[in-house]
Amino acid sequence: MAFSPYDWNEAIQHRSEYVQNRLRDGSPVVALSTQEAVMVLTIHRARRKVFEIYDRLLYSAIGNQADIETIRNTAIDFAHREGYSRSPDDVSIQRLVGFAVSPLLKRAFGEAFSSLFVIRAVFAEMGRAPEDDQYFSLNFDGEFSKSPRYAVVGGTEAAEEQMLKVLQERAKEPPALADALDLALRVWATGRLNARSREAVADDSDAQEKRVVALFSDEIKQATVEVGVLERSSQREGKFRLLGPTELEPALERYRSAATT
Repeated sequence: MAFSPYDWNEAIQHRSEYVQNRLRDGSPVVALSTQEAVMVLTIHRARRKVFEIYDRLLYSAIGNQADIETIRNTAIDFAHREGYSRSPDDVSIQRLVGFAVSPLLKRAFGEAFSSLFVIRAVFAEMGRAPEDDQYFSLNFDGEFSKSPRYAVVGGTEAAEEQMLKVLQERAKEPPALADALDLALRVWATGRLNARSREAVADDSDAQEKRVVALFSDEIKQATVEVGVLERSSQREGKFRLLGPTELEPALERYRSAATT
């Protein structure tokens, strides 16, 4: 049977709609430069979602766990080959996304009868100072965008727009880590709320504030907040670590307290 360009375009559109519907309920990811570190925050109910890829690279995503793992392993393999054949300093987020991960997603998405990736991902690269940090947001079709200071992925494009709006208003300068944690929690909850709503939910009224707090307070009863950081001035050989419960508790307690008032 002949397969016309019209059929191909229609198949691609259906694939895009399928993935978008699958991603709608995904837990958002917030990546943010702080004075002390690059931070990536999300919430999960089962398996981890924030990973170190190489010495200065972090990764997280929403979507199918198997697809998240496939992209993680692809990124790790590419980074280590680059580091071995060139040097560790040559392992960059630009080459990782542009030459390894994006082409893989583009090929899978463009082949109308092949399996495709259900994923949106964030890659973060730590620089010597916050202004040197780089972020890439990567879509399921292989398209990506680069930004300084922060990046997000959410269940819908509208959710991501509202998440970025909060960051643009409240992260004009790199915050301290404790303040960045508070901000990232708010951004996450804003993205979650907007992905579930048919209309944009702004962050500029007392009513919306209560909705954001209530949603987040309910989420953390059933799931785990996961925050990975790359610390600029760490004396350890590895600069990556996950924040522990004692570091997360002050910010989480503020949400719990607000929900009961």
